[in-house]
Amino acid sequence: MDAAPVTAGNYPCLILNADYQPLSYFPLSLWSWQDAVKAVFLDRVDVVDHYEQCVRSPSFEMQMPSVVALRDYVPQNRTPAFTRFNLFLRDGFKCTYCGSPNELTFDHVIPRRLGGKTSWTNIVAACSGCNLKKGGRLPKDARMHPFVAPFQPTMHQLQAQGRRFPPNHLHESWMDYLYWDIELLA
Repeated sequence: MDAAPVTAGNYPCLILNADYQPLSYFPLSLWSWQDAVKAVFLDRVDVVDHYEQCVRSPSFEMQMPSVVALRDYVPQNRTPAFTRFNLFLRDGFKCTYCGSPNELTFDHVIPRRLGGKTSWTNIVAACSGCNLKKGGRLPKDARMHPFVAPFQPTMHQLQAQGRRFPPNHLHESWMDYLYWDIELLA
């Protein structure tokens, strides 16, 4: 079997922090092979593993990196950005009222018209049906309570949640650095 041609979308490179932990599990911290090669030349990373495929120039040949580790540690204790994606990740990509993964939107637990803020502690993932059903009412008035109260997650909590959603493609050279909640083969 021939290797895939070297194009922009092929041969992604897993990016590890200086402590050899992925920068992010979901989305998985990946660079294009071009960015990984550039980082090698700028001496910003150490190559941990590589593909068998090479990139060539008239005067140089290099195996393409499949796993690199940053030379400088990026702290992971910062507050995560309050984004739709991170909110859905916190809530497991499911409606917090019925558990459906379909047609997700977000809901203000305390509606804005009643003084509710747009913040981690007042927003939950909700399917469009539950959001419409709850409307602009309080949970007790709508008789709809989130399974889990909204909270501001830490980066570590989002990383742990992200491990529950492995991507479809995982290169074999990445497996020693990724800790998915999957059964290990004997």
